[in-house]
Amino acid sequence: MVFIGAIGAVLRYSARGFGWSLNLTPVIEAQWYLFSIIFLLGAAYGLKHDVHVRVDVMYERLSAKGRAWIDLAGTLVFLVPFSILMLYVSYPAVAVSFRVREGSPDPGGLPRYPIKALILVSFVLLLLQAVSQIVKQIDVIRGVAEDPAVDEAGSAPEHGSAPYEQSRPDDDSAAHP
Repeated sequence: MVFIGAIGAVLRYSARGFGWSLNLTPVIEAQWYLFSIIFLLGAAYGLKHDVHVRVDVMYERLSAKGRAWIDLAGTLVFLVPFSILMLYVSYPAVAVSFRVREGSPDPGGLPRYPIKALILVSFVLLLLQAVSQIVKQIDVIRGVAEDPAVDEAGSAPEHGSAPYEQSRPDDDSAAHP
């Protein structure tokens, strides 16, 4: 996405220097499409790896079962109904877009119907990940599984940080020279 943006900027300024008129609509729209792909497909990935931002200050003080109850309630009350609602609301617009082979309103633009289909794909993936989260949280509540937020050392990581970003104070490789 960044590379396409850089190419677009170089082409725009070099064309201007030569007095050329280039249609960069496909370049701009390709960059927009890539951003949309990252955002739409990244939601389920972020849920799986528990990297979404949490604002609840009491959450980290709770036991594993307490956190599992909150996650389960949030998933059942907010995530699942919202995902189903978005599928219900988005499907007609995506179906019409495919039927008419919707394209960009700008001259030389890209087709819009493939990127609109990713809206449905995104919420299906999010819904599938929600089902997975429900199963995991029920297992934690029942005591069948350990808290997925606890690492191998037995400590709960700071919430919102990915496992690969963590380092323990006794880890010499994390020290700066």
